Amino acid sequence: MATKAKQPLRHKVHVKKGDTVQVIAGRDRGKVGEVLSVNPKTSQVIVQGVNIRTKHLKPQQEGESGQIVTQEGPVHSSNVMLYSEKEKVASRVAYTFTEDGRKVRMLKKTGEIID
Repeated sequence: MATKAKQPLRHKVHVKKGDTVQVIAGRDRGKVGEVLSVNPKTSQVIVQGVNIRTKHLKPQQEGESGQIVTQEGPVHSSNVMLYSEKEKVASRVAYTFTEDGRKVRMLKKTGEIID
């Protein structure tokens, strides 16, 4: 009897690349930024201007000086909420259907459709 290969565990993340979100927990609480990437395997997102990390790079060639590079680190998806630019408020997500039958994401507080 053949056994089924286990699929890697993937979590459904409520935000997508390009969404505007607000950080609701941690050192960067209150900051608003755009989602640059989503990793559903670890349930983490990278948000523009949030969780900035500093990396020191060695010089690669002779005579070249080293560099200090800053880049965004990942944040857990549970620590971000979708943000409405019009209403300036963060909200949870509701899934609803449009008149033509498409399933879309909607902000609960404002009723604004995201997709």
